[in-house]
Amino acid sequence: MNSKDKERIAASLAKLMAMMCVRNTGLEALHAGVVPITRTGDNSDVFVLDGDGRKIPWSKVSHFDDDLMRDLMREIVNRLYTFHMGCDDPEFLNLTEKWMSVAEKWDEPELDLRFLGSIKYGADEPHD
Repeated sequence: MNSKDKERIAASLAKLMAMMCVRNTGLEALHAGVVPITRTGDNSDVFVLDGDGRKIPWSKVSHFDDDLMRDLMREIVNRLYTFHMGCDDPEFLNLTEKWMSVAEKWDEPELDLRFLGSIKYGADEPHD
């Protein structure tokens, strides 16, 4: 397979899997809600007042806890697993064509060199 075909197939598959396996998961609940207004444009003027009265800068606030992260990762892993298990099912493949018509309108993906470096050199230790 030539390099251009490999890139095209990888880009299509990445967008399709993101559309089918990551969209409409717990990420949507995290995305929902009121977006704070920032006059500075960088959220340095946004704070959260917690139950103990602490005024926490937006950049220092954890936007979801370990339980939500674990639930989200389980949901995404289950969807990715289901996606791979369905790859030889003609009905599932028909559905992927439907979703690809939406996903192909997304921006083209780029190689994430930070990701490659972190897994190659162990910069980020695996989390369970």
